Amino acid sequence: MRLCPLLLICAITASSAFAQPATADTADGDLEIRSVMVREKAVALRRKEVSLGPSPERTTFIFGLNNRFSYPPGRLRYKLEGFDSTWQDGPGEMFLAVRFYNASGDQVSQQDFKVEGESAGWNGSLKSSPLTHRRETVFVPSQATRLWIVISSAGPPATVGVYVVANLVVSRIGENVPATVLLEAPLDHQSASQADHPPPGWARDGNHSSMAKIVTVGHDPAQRAFAILDDDGKSHAEWHNIMESAPAVHAGEHLLVEWNEMFSMGLVDVTAAHYPVLPEGKYTLRAASFDIFGQPAGPARKSKRPVPPPIWLTPWFWSFVVTSLLVSILGGGRYLVWHRMRHEMARLKSQQALEQERLRIAQDIHDDLGARVTEISLASALAKSKSNFPAGVSADLDNISAMCRELVAALYETVWAVNPENDNLDALGNFLCQTINHLCKQAQLPCRFQVSDVPANFQVSSHTRHNIVMAVKEAVHNVIKHAHAAEITLHVAFEQSVLTVSIQDDGCGIKTGGPPGDGLINMKRRLEILGGSCLIESQPGRGTTVKMQMPMRAR
Repeated sequence: MRLCPLLLICAITASSAFAQPATADTADGDLEIRSVMVREKAVALRRKEVSLGPSPERTTFIFGLNNRFSYPPGRLRYKLEGFDSTWQDGPGEMFLAVRFYNASGDQVSQQDFKVEGESAGWNGSLKSSPLTHRRETVFVPSQATRLWIVISSAGPPATVGVYVVANLVVSRIGENVPATVLLEAPLDHQSASQADHPPPGWARDGNHSSMAKIVTVGHDPAQRAFAILDDDGKSHAEWHNIMESAPAVHAGEHLLVEWNEMFSMGLVDVTAAHYPVLPEGKYTLRAASFDIFGQPAGPARKSKRPVPPPIWLTPWFWSFVVTSLLVSILGGGRYLVWHRMRHEMARLKSQQALEQERLRIAQDIHDDLGARVTEISLASALAKSKSNFPAGVSADLDNISAMCRELVAALYETVWAVNPENDNLDALGNFLCQTINHLCKQAQLPCRFQVSDVPANFQVSSHTRHNIVMAVKEAVHNVIKHAHAAEITLHVAFEQSVLTVSIQDDGCGIKTGGPPGDGLINMKRRLEILGGSCLIESQPGRGTTVKMQMPMRAR
């Protein structure tokens, strides 16, 4: 009987999958997709292209014959091109069974050894496909007295295919006992005229017993074997030995069943294709009719239909994505630049307002407080010059005049520190020279200045200037009070963003062994606040050198 080829086409794109129902131009409309399930939920089939959603999982295609189908389909197989490398079968089964009977001829138990799909190396030919050896151990149950071997296609009713069993041997085995052969198929002892007859002690059975055959398998040498060639999806056939020649067994014995087999089987009415996960890609689902050996029953035909790709696989989509990313990057960059400019402008405005306020305070101190202190000094001098002024008050007026002069000098230092126009290294160097010269002049101590070129445009904060000036004044006061020096030297240098100020004298030096004074501690603390250091080197009778170093950062 010639089997008509069948073909079902559907197109799927995983991660935005599509399924196309069969129509009249797909294998004459003999097959149709009846439903599609994704994650146990039905997908509507009202359109030619049905989306299965992104990354479909547990996808099932239900297909079958339409009402106009009037001839048997043979062995129905399917394949998802692009995913399956071979044709897929339904869950058809055949088996070799060991059946036990009691003394009354009633069946006691049966143990099945099932086969499904195709044996290793099956190529569709009985002569060139290899046999696979199989060994199974069976325990004889209680009350069993006889043994049957059954080779059958009575699995699922729709099973069709080929099952071949050769070199069947059943032996009794035990510990320290040689194996005893109980049953062996005598196929190779038959003559050519008896080729299609059952061997002695064996019989065909089933509701379509003619499908039980004796076949020749292999070559060089060829051998005869039991076979079930099942091409009827509604019937089955089987081989088994007869009761009269069934070997006797006893309860508790161990039997070894050995045979060689080859097989290929499927279903005549496979209706579902199951796929746990479909990765991204394009696939075509096909279903076609094959003979029982797994060979195509006729030339396959298919109708191609265009299936649009998912939106994220189209060129215009990626062009839109790239353009959007570029616009976002450019817009984000411009926003960051604008935000930083606003922040910098606000900082500059705040700094400008602060500097203006500092300048106002410096002017107020200079113009108001300085003038008032000067008036006090002048008033004390005029009072002293009067003729009727008591003689005992003259010393007090001299003290007032001296304190006023000191206060004016202190106000000058404050004005210099507050004034933002002095926030640079050049102004700092000049002020240090003026301050030390004033202190040494009052103490009648000669002084030398060695000041290298310092940049006038290098900005220094008022906080830094104040701490440096106070530390230098403390060092000069120590020389004036304790060193008994004949000369003092000031070194100022600026190299590699480091300001170095050294005060050197030729006095008596610092006494060792005692605790450092508060002045030395304060100098070191002020320099540490600025992130710098203060190094004091002294030798008795050879003078002292105070070296201050501060890393400067450009503002």
